[in-house]
Amino acid sequence: MISDITGLHHVTSLASDAQTNNDFFTKTLGLRRIKKTVNFDAPEVYHLYYGDETGTPGTVMTYFPFPGARRGRAGTGEVGTTVFSVPEGALPYWRERLSKAGVANLSEDSRFGAARLRFSGPDGDGFALTEVASDNRAPWTAGGVPEDVAIRGFHSTDMRLRDEAATAELLRFMGYEEMDRTGAVTRFHVPGGNDANVIDLTRIDAPFGDQGAGSVHHVAFAVENRDKQKVVRKALLDTGYQVTPVIDRDYFYAIYFRTPGGVLFEIATNEPGFDRDEDTAHLGEALKLPSQHEHLRAALESRYLAPIHD
Repeated sequence: MISDITGLHHVTSLASDAQTNNDFFTKTLGLRRIKKTVNFDAPEVYHLYYGDETGTPGTVMTYFPFPGARRGRAGTGEVGTTVFSVPEGALPYWRERLSKAGVANLSEDSRFGAARLRFSGPDGDGFALTEVASDNRAPWTAGGVPEDVAIRGFHSTDMRLRDEAATAELLRFMGYEEMDRTGAVTRFHVPGGNDANVIDLTRIDAPFGDQGAGSVHHVAFAVENRDKQKVVRKALLDTGYQVTPVIDRDYFYAIYFRTPGGVLFEIATNEPGFDRDEDTAHLGEALKLPSQHEHLRAALESRYLAPIHD
């Protein structure tokens, strides 16, 4: 069994417009844009990162905004809901704030005894805020949301699966333990992990999803460093998973593999961090390009990457 995974590192999704995406996360949700870079494999497309002040693993939502991308079709084999943690008593504030902002599909429910506020992102993305009493992570407070109600980071992701058994077995191998279950939902967590250490598996009878704008592309799990990542990679390979070589993503090192339920998993290092090429006070301000794409800067900025207005 793997013992080096501490919880979520980041969640990466698809969008249809960079400016709309930026406004939703920085102005509506009050997160910080911590990096403005490009898709390594499609440098004509932005890669935008949002999180807390420094981009602490477990707080980082990232997006590939493909201009004009069609919406995804929800289904199985994907993350259905990405859940953020807020303090107890914060949901009335958020319901009013999101309602005034015209956010779609606001509804309240509870899961495993915790109150939640569900809503959709600009491309139909599935989100929820859940109240957590014991989350002591420091929020980003320069985004217009008061500290006592601000988002702390991720709480969990909810994966929709036709058959959750094989993915549950994988999570146990990754160091997760079953925490609770009710109906079609089974909750797992990493004991002693970071504060983004919960995964829900929801069994539904539906066709596989078709990815597009609003879909989660992959879920990344955190390990401390490259040495621990190597241990995790070997364990996954020895178990029969097809795992990519280590890929340098500038702000972390990544490996990827497809789960039995169809969700793409990544294992990402906490090092070197998002301040490797920008001072913390100025994270996310300048367009940062991977070294292999630096020679394209003039063309990218003039033809493909429309300016994002803060």
